[in-house]
Amino acid sequence: MSRICNSVCKFCRRENQKLFLKGDRCYTDKCSFERRPYPPGQHGQSRLKFSEFALQLREKQKTKRYYGIFEKQFRRYFAEADRSKGVTGTSLLQSLESRMDNIVYLSGFASSRREAKHLVRHNHFDLNGKTCNLPGQILKAGDVVQVKEVSRQMNKVMAAQESAKKREIPKWMEADSSSFSVTIKEKPSRDEITLPVEENMIVEYYSR
Repeated sequence: MSRICNSVCKFCRRENQKLFLKGDRCYTDKCSFERRPYPPGQHGQSRLKFSEFALQLREKQKTKRYYGIFEKQFRRYFAEADRSKGVTGTSLLQSLESRMDNIVYLSGFASSRREAKHLVRHNHFDLNGKTCNLPGQILKAGDVVQVKEVSRQMNKVMAAQESAKKREIPKWMEADSSSFSVTIKEKPSRDEITLPVEENMIVEYYSR
């Protein structure tokens, strides 16, 4: 099984933007991006000129790293979005935003998307009453995600709920803290997706 082994703090520095990949650390002075807001490497502080292709590539890489997925997965999401009836870029972001691991993170049951992926893979969540260990499962309106009863007192889950107070749960989801569950009310609109990315540049990148 593939996994990201690099320092994720370098991803934020490379994309020149805070991607909130390390949970609570991103909100403190220890955040690497706050301390060194320039790309990693010996030429990181040089003034670079980016071509149109480079800008498109950076938008694609930023989106991949934000959701913690690999190129092969990302290409599959793009192909599905390209076949859909809606706007390709918007459909792509809606699919990524509706992933199981992203829903767990947005619901406040994990302090980062990487941690959410780990918890989902280890069978700590139910989807519509059945165990779901697929972080990439795309959820739709009416789906209910719930923390298993035996997992509700886990330190990670409790700490995540505390740190989640710094974030707002999106309006297209409805959380129930008493039952440790969240319900998907509808598909997120483009305005409700907080990732600052120009998705049309990703479409242009794959349309070369």
